[in-house]
Amino acid sequence: MRADMKCDGDSGTGVNAAKLLKVAWMTFPLGILVTLAACLFVFWWQGLCYSSPYAQAILIHGFACVLELLAEPFYILSQNLVLLRLRLVVETAATLFRCIITSILILKQPSLEKAIVFALSQVTYGATIFLGYWGYFLLFRVYRTSVLFPFRVGSTMDHNRPLLNMCVIFTLQSFRKLILQEGEKMVLVWLDTPYNQAVYGLVDKLGSLVVRLVFLPFEESSYVTFARSASGDHKDKKKILGRRLTDALKLVLLIGLVVIAFGPSYSYSLIRLLYGRKWSDGEASKALQCYCLYVIVLAMNGTSEAFMHAVATENQLKRSNDSLLVFSLIYLVLNVLLIRSAGAIGLILANSLNMFFRIVYSAIFIRKYFKDSSSFSFRDCLPKGSELLLISGVATFILERIYLDRENFWSTFTIHLSFGLACFSVAAFVIYKKEKPFISKIIRFREHAD
Repeated sequence: MRADMKCDGDSGTGVNAAKLLKVAWMTFPLGILVTLAACLFVFWWQGLCYSSPYAQAILIHGFACVLELLAEPFYILSQNLVLLRLRLVVETAATLFRCIITSILILKQPSLEKAIVFALSQVTYGATIFLGYWGYFLLFRVYRTSVLFPFRVGSTMDHNRPLLNMCVIFTLQSFRKLILQEGEKMVLVWLDTPYNQAVYGLVDKLGSLVVRLVFLPFEESSYVTFARSASGDHKDKKKILGRRLTDALKLVLLIGLVVIAFGPSYSYSLIRLLYGRKWSDGEASKALQCYCLYVIVLAMNGTSEAFMHAVATENQLKRSNDSLLVFSLIYLVLNVLLIRSAGAIGLILANSLNMFFRIVYSAIFIRKYFKDSSSFSFRDCLPKGSELLLISGVATFILERIYLDRENFWSTFTIHLSFGLACFSVAAFVIYKKEKPFISKIIRFREHAD
């Protein structure tokens, strides 16, 4: 997807949209092959027959993958056109419908196998994504059908060669990241207890909500913005890139600092409210506190790598992939050592260290990129008034330690929550006053993108 977005010129024109989609549509046949191979492998590995509910659930999941693959080219086009509201509406509707279908099937069809229930809900998600993007571009956009489906005889294999090369690089990079992501779970299964596995699963799903809902869409949109600004050879290119990188890093730092300031103080309360005392009085609350610190590292890494991938040359991207392999090996060693000594918290620390190494690599690249220009400085990325957020975080953390009573939770939690809201309101007011031009710029960008 990122390689498709990294194209020169005005992506809004029909010619460039067709050039982009010609490569983007390659995801469909390749994805079909991967889906078939994955289904066949699971059938062979598990020794399944087609009549078993688990086998049927796998096939239904495969069909859901096909629906999402059909929507992928138009999703890439929408990201290239910075249609942020379209993605927000489509993915929100898809998630909502998936939850509704899951609830209906569980309540109305209790005898239906749960694996099939979740598979059907995933089909609902994929169908909504498919109908949302196809409906938008077929009904509301000005592109002709020949642009959206550039499959004319004689030009099917006439692809943009540099774009294809970048696709290969980014695909290899994504594959390595996938191995890392799944590899950490395998290490956790092999080396840790089922309880710690459950703790990490709970904390990861809860703590990554901010990452999935805020940072990931912002990272992808930032990549589009950086790639567009880096295309061409105009004289103010580095100045524009420096300003946009500063704004992007400042925004994710601001959100990350809010999570760091108030997350550790309210981790116990959140888990107590959502999952009960059984989980909040164990390791889960401590793990979620560590995850709050991990969030800001994730945010900084995502934005800095998005910039590096947007402006780097093909050789620089290959070197980046090589460095990612080195960091992956270090990460696996850290996983083994820290999981054995600290369980789920050790895995979060290993992830944090891995992100830190990648941030350092990206920061070195950014410094070299702007070495002949004064348009970017890391100091300018720190939001003004952020020290008040950190003071508020310390104050709420101390209050939790000395006042929040686990035996008398509800009455003490009310005071604790009220104090946190007051601290947040004061810090938000001060930051707004000091960063009013920046916040106004973010609001104007959102309105323009919509």
